[in-house]
Amino acid sequence: MKKITTLVLISLCFLSCKWTDQQVPEDEVSSKTTVSDSTQVNDKDENGCLASAGYVWSKLNKECIKIFTGIPLNPVTQPDNEDETLSAFVLFSEDLHKAEVFLPNETSSIVLIRASEGKPWVFEDWQLVPWKGYVLKKGAESKFAGDGQMGKRVMGSDTEQ
Repeated sequence: MKKITTLVLISLCFLSCKWTDQQVPEDEVSSKTTVSDSTQVNDKDENGCLASAGYVWSKLNKECIKIFTGIPLNPVTQPDNEDETLSAFVLFSEDLHKAEVFLPNETSSIVLIRASEGKPWVFEDWQLVPWKGYVLKKGAESKFAGDGQMGKRVMGSDTEQ
């Protein structure tokens, strides 16, 4: 009787091991692995730009860009603004015929067109005027202004005494 019980237990052990070693189809393994082992961040806009990394769609360049690489224009009411989220940013086409303006708290940019050199870039009631850098106006009211330099200006120098 002991021999039969021992034989049955050994047989059950081998059978149970065989059940756990069964192969799972590859497509089931990869889909289970992808879902359970990775986290998917879905903050891309309709053009595929990754907003969490600071990318937005440029109508001029037809690609995802970081607007902070453009020319910053600070609010006229806060000319010494250091908060980039309150600034507008301007990117120009290579021929300087078009200017793309990214306004704070707006999801889409506006593209202004210049009639000729020396004239402002215009779209509807928006104007980008080249004056002591650039001034962005809506109607007759100046909204943003900047010195025309890309990125932050560094005042002073390490070697200055």
